[in-house]
Amino acid sequence: MKIIDKIALLLVIIGAINWGLIGIFNFNLVDAIFGVMSIISRIIYILVGISGLWAIKLLFDNK
Repeated sequence: MKIIDKIALLLVIIGAINWGLIGIFNFNLVDAIFGVMSIISRIIYILVGISGLWAIKLLFDNK
């Protein structure tokens, strides 16, 4: 697995954990750490979104 695939997978996992916390406890970990819709939070959300799109590619890898 290439390093970019590992980074994308890690960010997708972080996003999934954050959504789980939102769904179960109504607690947004990213906003709690970095502030509600701060520049850093927005960057993290963008990176997680891009990683989710990249992870679609991982579904179709034949390795």
